[in-house]
Amino acid sequence: MNMMQMMQKAQTIQKKLQQTQEELAQTEYTAETGHVIATCDGQGKFKAIKLAKEAINPENPESVDDDTLEMLEDVITTAIKQASEKASKEMEAKMKAITGGISIPGLF
Repeated sequence: MNMMQMMQKAQTIQKKLQQTQEELAQTEYTAETGHVIATCDGQGKFKAIKLAKEAINPENPESVDDDTLEMLEDVITTAIKQASEKASKEMEAKMKAITGGISIPGLF
């Protein structure tokens, strides 16, 4: 294989990696444990949380009003997203320091 073919193959692989990352970002995965449903995208980024009233008050779920439930879901979602963003930014900064700013697909 000559150098030109290797470059073309590398470009093809890079394009496929980028397409796959975009597809994964659009895909949602959910997991349910007890009375909690968490949703992430295909890149592992947290998207949302849904709580059943039983998760808040198992003895008397009817005592939990919808506004309280929604507010709690929003607060939890915001906190997890902010923590995740901080971790991603820190990882990206450390990877750039190691690679000298060179973008390596799949690292960040």
